[in-house]
Amino acid sequence: MKVGIIRCRQTEDACPGTKCFEAIRLRTGAFSGVEEDVEIVGFTTCGGCPGKKAVFRARDLVARGADTIVFASCITKGTPIGYPCPFAKRMISFTDGNLDEGVRILEHSHAW
Repeated sequence: MKVGIIRCRQTEDACPGTKCFEAIRLRTGAFSGVEEDVEIVGFTTCGGCPGKKAVFRARDLVARGADTIVFASCITKGTPIGYPCPFAKRMISFTDGNLDEGVRILEHSHAW
């Protein structure tokens, strides 16, 4: 599995991605049950509200080898700032509909 992680731009100053990387390493959260090797292709932001750059960033990650796009938990669960993105569902749906067939979408990274 080659993952590209898209995170919330608002959380850049509050989180360096530690929990996302830990979830991959320990196979927890969205990576629970994943038995294949996981390689991180890239780690970027949605571009800021309302997340319109997410699809371009996802395409770039795919072009760089990602076969799985992970929307970090800061987007869908609001961690660590306690505020989930109000545009998350639309951003994920739009991104999923604009990628090649076969690219997996994970809607969170970790449980916390």
